[in-house]
Amino acid sequence: MSNITPAFVIEKKRNGDVLSDSEIQGFIQGITSGEIPDYQATALLMAIFFKGMTLDETVSLTRAMLESGDRFDLSGIPGVKIDKHSTGGVGDKVSLILAPLAVACGLKVPMMAGRGLGHSGGTIDKLEAIPGFNTALSPEEFKRILKDVGTAIIGQTSKIAPADKKLYALRDVTATVPCVPLIVGSILSKKLAEGTEGLILDVKVGNGAFMQNLGAARKLAKTLVQVAKKLGLNCRAALTQMDQPLGCAVGNTLEVIESIAVLRNEKPFDSSCIDLKELTIHLCAQMLEMGRIVKKHQDGRKLALAKLQDGSAWEVFRQMVKAQGGLVSSIDDPSQLPISKRIVEWKSSKKGYIKSINTKAIGELLIEMGGGRKVTSQKIDFGTGFVFKKKVGSSVSPKETLVITYLPENISDGKVKELEAQFFRSIVISAGRHAAPKLILDAGIK
Repeated sequence: MSNITPAFVIEKKRNGDVLSDSEIQGFIQGITSGEIPDYQATALLMAIFFKGMTLDETVSLTRAMLESGDRFDLSGIPGVKIDKHSTGGVGDKVSLILAPLAVACGLKVPMMAGRGLGHSGGTIDKLEAIPGFNTALSPEEFKRILKDVGTAIIGQTSKIAPADKKLYALRDVTATVPCVPLIVGSILSKKLAEGTEGLILDVKVGNGAFMQNLGAARKLAKTLVQVAKKLGLNCRAALTQMDQPLGCAVGNTLEVIESIAVLRNEKPFDSSCIDLKELTIHLCAQMLEMGRIVKKHQDGRKLALAKLQDGSAWEVFRQMVKAQGGLVSSIDDPSQLPISKRIVEWKSSKKGYIKSINTKAIGELLIEMGGGRKVTSQKIDFGTGFVFKKKVGSSVSPKETLVITYLPENISDGKVKELEAQFFRSIVISAGRHAAPKLILDAGIK
């Protein structure tokens, strides 16, 4: 970092001053090389968390994280390349359905996804619940599958934005996840590195999101779009609600099973949850508009619905699973997927309506059951999770099932009772009827 020490940069940001481009570049280079230890990187993360960054600082941070590693060159692959990213939530398995659906509609979808972060699940963890599915493809394999199948979903490699890989892990364990410049730098450094031409953002709002109110979420969305455009990436964002789990399944294998059901035009878990399909169609239509496959959003919706209903999207999903080493028979027959055999139903003790669900608490409960990580090295139990039979606005009767819970198989009866008590503390049932929360809060941030 030449004559600028890490301590000087930390102190400057701690005091609320604006960091220069060279100071940010030097610090990120130091993190990448290992010259700057974790404790100093964490100190800067905390300073940024409390003091924030200007738009120019955020652009510099994103560029520095991008330039810390390699970039994919996808120019030799024909077709329009559009990706989507969600800021994270509980039960959000949209990417598993959306990527093959967008391909079936005529796009190429290069997707670099993440693992679970904090209480939110990760696309990579969900896909790895499919036996053999390889998310650690080489650049050559990624490009080949993208060209042949139309989509490939991979995790962050050691050579793509390596500074982000280090910071991502530190943020997860230092309570610095919900911070706009850090979120922007993390998301966009990876998306720019993967070689996409356009990006649709699904910015979550609510008690299960990192941005829990509309104002904070809109600020994040606008910053993401502004920084992306300054760095040459076509981008737009939607604000969508996360005041309850998306769909009916929460947990890696269960979310794969629900995604398969949507792709096969089946009713997942005999449930009437329609928000997952609706959001997927909406985001696909936005991708098709951006990629100029269609001129109008409504035309994109019609095309997406048609490709879902005729089985085209399901066939692309099967091709992707096969190409990435996954056991195709396990998705053709989801009973082969890893899932817990210890199942209980937690039932309502009274009559009324679901007023609210503490969605973050549900995500934390899944982690407590082994379905997420408390530390970055933890191995996930893919088979645990929840299938919600009732959501916000639903009527309930005494002894009616609220959720089917797939527990760790070696869990004690005492622990089960503790988890059940935690679950019921996250659900509010009232006498009066409550409307289900609006799904799409703002579709037009450009």
